[in-house]
Amino acid sequence: MGYYPKTLERLVLELGKLPGIGEKSAQRLAFHIINLSEEEIASLSEALVLAKSKIVLCKKCFNITDKDICDICENPKRDQETICVVQSSRDIFAIEKAREYNGLYHVLHGAISPLDGIGPQDIKARELLLRIGENEIKEVIMATNATVEGEATAMYLGNLISPLGVKVTRLAKGIPIGADLEYTDEITLIKAFEGRSKI
Repeated sequence: MGYYPKTLERLVLELGKLPGIGEKSAQRLAFHIINLSEEEIASLSEALVLAKSKIVLCKKCFNITDKDICDICENPKRDQETICVVQSSRDIFAIEKAREYNGLYHVLHGAISPLDGIGPQDIKARELLLRIGENEIKEVIMATNATVEGEATAMYLGNLISPLGVKVTRLAKGIPIGADLEYTDEITLIKAFEGRSKI
């Protein structure tokens, strides 16, 4: 990239570190940013600094928030007897968009992965067990990713929670709406057959 001024090169390099941003996208973003007005740049910079300094983890569910307890945990209209366990805060946003679930959440901030050196002590598993013990929870829904790590995490937590007399369920897995069977992988097909229901 020696044909760019050094300052622009650095901007492209930093933007390219963002997830999902390749070199071309980083260049487009950099050119867009340098064409912004001083006020727009100041506003963007302020938003970045403010987000980094103000975003914290909810003291109950470990979702991201800008206060001690997030809006979901504070909402008395939510089902207080159900907890949906997810790997990241992004998962909560995806579930909330569907407008189907009305319980509470617990964010693990990862999944058990021995190959990556991530054990139960590295995710919010202990905090989940404490939360279940301190509240009248009747169901825990495992909504971890359908990966080896996500499945291992769900199984591990399920084995710890079940003896407490709490119902442990797992989100159904199967063929996505609009998908063609010929392009569906074997594991998804197996799970779809296992989770079939009466029509």
